[in-house]
Amino acid sequence: MDSGFFDQKIFALCDKLQIGYICGGKTYKDINALAAQYGENEWQQFEGGKKGDWQFIEFGSRCGNWVRFRRTIFCRLIHDGHQLYLPGLRPDTVIMTNIGQGQAVDWMLKRAGAIDYLSAKGLVACYHERGSDELTNRALKDFGHEQLPFKRFNHNAAWYYTMLLGHFLLESFKEDVSAPVIAVGSYASTVRRRLIDIAGKIVSHS
Repeated sequence: MDSGFFDQKIFALCDKLQIGYICGGKTYKDINALAAQYGENEWQQFEGGKKGDWQFIEFGSRCGNWVRFRRTIFCRLIHDGHQLYLPGLRPDTVIMTNIGQGQAVDWMLKRAGAIDYLSAKGLVACYHERGSDELTNRALKDFGHEQLPFKRFNHNAAWYYTMLLGHFLLESFKEDVSAPVIAVGSYASTVRRRLIDIAGKIVSHS
């Protein structure tokens, strides 16, 4: 979850339902102060490849009137694949989770063979990969419209299903026809730019 879901009530409900969560936190002054207490040799390194490299530390924190401490991982970006950054020159990331705190979800992860999620590095990797789940939604939004055009539900449903059909045909076209020229994972805007929107000149003679 991103920081829009950073709320004690949501976390408490997840604990009650035995749901593991990894949520983006907010860089409050007390959390920044905790992170500042750690020496340079106490930070660990996470290499995210093209997504960048981070340094991180782990501690427990309790915001405001929260009734319990939660596992907190503080990350700072040091390299984004093209540029090195000094500490404090890029927005830092705070991750809060109930994984690795001895709850039922830990046992379920071990039983499922997902023991890597119990480590701080595994949690950092999972959090920074969360955008991959949105790629399908992004592809559909890029193809059509995020806002439906009509006021009535049935009209919008027909429009939406037509958009889904068109999107499916585009994906089939990329697989069957344009794959040698355009990567199959390309968005609709790339297909339009590289295959459809080709400049031309209309003339009346040969």
